[in-house]
Amino acid sequence: MYRAPVSEIAHTLKTVTGLGKAMDARKTGDLSEDLLDAILEEAGKFATDAIAPLSKIGDEQGTPLKDGVVTMPEGWGQLYKDWCEGGWNALTGPEAYGGQNLPMALQTAAFEMWNSGSLAFGIGPTLTIGAIEAINLHASDALKSIYLEKLVSGEWTGTMNLTEPQSGSDLNGLKSRAEPVGDGSYRIFGQKIYITYGEHDMTDNIVHLVLARLPDAPAGQRGISLFLVPKVLVNEDGSLGARNDVFCNGVEHKMGIHASPTCTMIYGDGKFGDEAGAIGWMVGEENRGLACMFTMMNNARLLVGIQGVAVAEAATQKAIAYANDRKQGRAEGYDGEGMAPIVHHPDVQRNLLTMRALTNATRAISYNCAFAIDRQEAPDSDHAFWGNRAALLTPIAKAFSTDVGVDVASIGIQVHGGMGYVEETGAAQYLRDARIAPIYEGTNGIQAIDLVTRKLPLEGGDAVRGYIAELKDIAEAVRGSNRPDLDGVADGLAAALDDMEATTEHLLACLENGDKASALAGATPYLRLFGLAAGATYLAASALHSGEAEQADRGAIARFAASNLTPETASLRRIVEGGAKPLLSAGELLKSA
Repeated sequence: MYRAPVSEIAHTLKTVTGLGKAMDARKTGDLSEDLLDAILEEAGKFATDAIAPLSKIGDEQGTPLKDGVVTMPEGWGQLYKDWCEGGWNALTGPEAYGGQNLPMALQTAAFEMWNSGSLAFGIGPTLTIGAIEAINLHASDALKSIYLEKLVSGEWTGTMNLTEPQSGSDLNGLKSRAEPVGDGSYRIFGQKIYITYGEHDMTDNIVHLVLARLPDAPAGQRGISLFLVPKVLVNEDGSLGARNDVFCNGVEHKMGIHASPTCTMIYGDGKFGDEAGAIGWMVGEENRGLACMFTMMNNARLLVGIQGVAVAEAATQKAIAYANDRKQGRAEGYDGEGMAPIVHHPDVQRNLLTMRALTNATRAISYNCAFAIDRQEAPDSDHAFWGNRAALLTPIAKAFSTDVGVDVASIGIQVHGGMGYVEETGAAQYLRDARIAPIYEGTNGIQAIDLVTRKLPLEGGDAVRGYIAELKDIAEAVRGSNRPDLDGVADGLAAALDDMEATTEHLLACLENGDKASALAGATPYLRLFGLAAGATYLAASALHSGEAEQADRGAIARFAASNLTPETASLRRIVEGGAKPLLSAGELLKSA
């Protein structure tokens, strides 16, 4: 059974990000170290005691649809009610509407634990919190007054409606339309697919944020507006009124996250009301809807990244427990009777240490991204610097972490052997659940393109150069510590960071010289190289700043990463610098026309 690693999470937040120093300098509002520890402890208990026990039930029962109504698995309605009553949905919400206005870094850490309990549960509040942010930043005061308090408390949930059958990652083909009524509202028509928690029975209203086009909108993404469309219309006194003309027409049968209803939504079919068209209200400006939606998507990408960390943590815990229990063969150095627990075999140890090191590395990257978002919004900070840092780390946190989630869950099955391939142990569910995370909220290939073409050029490349310099400072601090538990770590980090620096300059030169094709060809291996180098450096920082009792354990993980994981950056560098032409040439073989 999953147990929330509260002490490791707290240590990473306080020492590997700048949150500890920010709290000491009283730059985090009411958040103190004691309050941080208390919130993490309670969030961990909720994940361990309430969410995790229902994960298997949700996986087995799914979310059946009948007559437009989705029924959630047994116990999930009460679970969500308890979640809301605990105030968890309101952690970072605006205080004016009942939120606690706590840092994104703390919320990200809490979401890690909740997603370790169940990815299918965690993704629902992720969308609601994104909707809160988009409405708070872009909607009219009238819409805020009606919807924000209910969303912040969790009494109502929110969704994000982008994708259509003919329009996925490229929204230029979006066809949903919005027709003005004349009183400030609009009638929305269209079909949306893959809408997470688009319909469920846990709340009495669902607030959909829907991208659609006005009748006179320009073509392409420049002509997309954003609309707030409630499932149930709200009366002037705040009570619920008539059902809006929007309904769920289907629920996808998926590989994983079975307890998360993935819905096809129909707007304006005439199913409800006297006149066809779902009533909605514009959020933000005309034809500027995509910019408003990206407010929701950027932080959602970080929280999807934390899903990768979460599933990796849960899979690692399960694999380590199994390896200590399962006995097979004889092992060198094992002096017990009979067969040895498989944890004594070096190859199993390699698998388990790879799982642990990658999990801790992605945790540190994601928390640093969250801390940058917090500092970007803080009144006393360098907004441009922290905005660039958050922008740089977001595609890494999303893509590297979710790739690691899949990799670690797969290794976990390998550790379980044949028992991992059957559903009885639960190891297979982690891989099934994890596989969606590299796809939704922007595929990882798109994240790599974003990293290379938009984020590396920030400040003429100086934003990423400054980040690499900070990582090199950590490596030098490790070298200067002369600690035996970190022997050899600085050399491994230096080599990886040299690879990171060289490939960064190579890709920047490609862009500057107009060779965008080569930059795109190198984007995905570069993103992994970036993640490995930064993640291993953060592992060393974690060990460097550990108390005496934890130094040996964290030092061992840092040494393993520096000697067994970072050598991969050399091969990735060869791919980035020399693999583009062979890739693009061979790619011609794949084209049918």
